[in-house]
Amino acid sequence: MSTNQGYLDTDQVMELDQNYVMSTYARRRVVFVRGSGTHLWDAEGREYLDFLGGIAVCGVGHCHPKVSAAIAAQASTLMHVSNLFYNPLQPVLAHRLTQLTGMDRVFFCNSGAEANECAIKIARKWAKQRKGPDCFEIITFHGSFHGRTLATVTATAQPKYQEPFAPLPEGFKYVSVGNLQELDEAINEHTCAVMIEPIQGESGIHVVPPEFLQAIRLLCDEAGILLILDEVQSGNGRTGRFLASQHADVTGDLVTLAKGIANGVPMGACLARGEAAHVLVPGDHGSTFGGQPLACAAALATLDVLEEENLLSHARIVGEGFLQQLRELQQDLPHVVVEVRGLGLMIGVELKDGARQVQDELLQRGIVVNAIGDTILRFLPPLTVTLEECRVVVGALREILQAR
Repeated sequence: MSTNQGYLDTDQVMELDQNYVMSTYARRRVVFVRGSGTHLWDAEGREYLDFLGGIAVCGVGHCHPKVSAAIAAQASTLMHVSNLFYNPLQPVLAHRLTQLTGMDRVFFCNSGAEANECAIKIARKWAKQRKGPDCFEIITFHGSFHGRTLATVTATAQPKYQEPFAPLPEGFKYVSVGNLQELDEAINEHTCAVMIEPIQGESGIHVVPPEFLQAIRLLCDEAGILLILDEVQSGNGRTGRFLASQHADVTGDLVTLAKGIANGVPMGACLARGEAAHVLVPGDHGSTFGGQPLACAAALATLDVLEEENLLSHARIVGEGFLQQLRELQQDLPHVVVEVRGLGLMIGVELKDGARQVQDELLQRGIVVNAIGDTILRFLPPLTVTLEECRVVVGALREILQAR
């Protein structure tokens, strides 16, 4: 089967892209046209092993037959209807997500940034109703990433994402992960919530210690404020539990999901429990496309596959094996590999330098990974990945690093 039938060739695509698409991405010179499981094919017919998964999006693999069939069936039935009316799939999906997360209610949107925007709005309205108009500040953590809207980029405590768009909205404070005293001192009468990723993905796969998450939960309870868990990248089974926070036995008042929730169809979700689940009323918030039948069908099929193929358990087992292989590589090449860290199939390898070059060399060998800056390689393969495929990647990485 030809993989480029009906497509422009690579040079044509690149020329059109450079002329007409805003330059917001540093793209590699590859045009992917087909995917299946853990594999991708480019416009020239070359096959690749995908260890990025669309950045944690294609959790059950590219074009999983059950998900594709659900999308096709729904696309020929009803793709979209306004949220001014009911659709039969949205409440079913909401119920399943609440069962998986311990939450009470769900707001559907289209991305992680939108889910976090919803959480921010809920936290502020909740606090103003109970504590007054001056209670609106949210504390986040250095190295975090919560999205690219003005509010969520302000919540993102990384200056490189913020500086081009100043002045930023007020109402956010930043503290360091692991420093409980700093967090305790930052909480005051203006604080309405603490927002944290159980695993910081965009700054290099930094796993928040379980005891620190537990301590944050206690602090929030004592202060009478909300805990927002951003599980956009770490949720949907990526770490071997449906939520990464479940490893620490911590439940948030608000939880945000996106990326792998519908295996490639755009969807985000803000889940809430207790009082926070009842804050929004008609007219407070909305989303034209959020929770549309097509996206819900994809998400329900994705949840079915996660369950039927035991992918949470698989992610935990394969992730442990992959981490072990990478740590053996670190032991053998300590002058090159600084640290290996992660949980399940959310893994980062910190190098002394040259991560971008290594990323490009792996791509030349038919392996897709992601470099964060010039020191970190990020691995987010589909949860269907095998240990043998992990060995292939580690073997290629070993050859590249040994030659440096």
